Amino acid sequence: MSGQRVSTRAWSAFRLEFFEEGKLLDADPETRHQANCWLCGMRINYAVPANSTPDSHNLDHYYPVRDYPELQHDPANARHSHAECNTERGADAPLPGLGILSRNW
Repeated sequence: MSGQRVSTRAWSAFRLEFFEEGKLLDADPETRHQANCWLCGMRINYAVPANSTPDSHNLDHYYPVRDYPELQHDPANARHSHAECNTERGADAPLPGLGILSRNW
């Protein structure tokens, strides 16, 4: 199997289902953090269609499809991200964050 993304009805349905899951998580203050962009940690705009603006939702793969095509449809490999953050990351490994701050400076 090549490292090319496969675009099928199943893939479209998976993306839509993942987007709707993110909207539900974002609507609840208890789970909102789970719907934030996994790359930058900021809130995603779920009020607009996915991939329509830089801060709209985009399904990102933790393990890039280029290297792991068998994980394209694996829900455990899917992450909520901003369209812009995912584009900037490309198929590279995510940059490590600073972690949790001990206090606000």
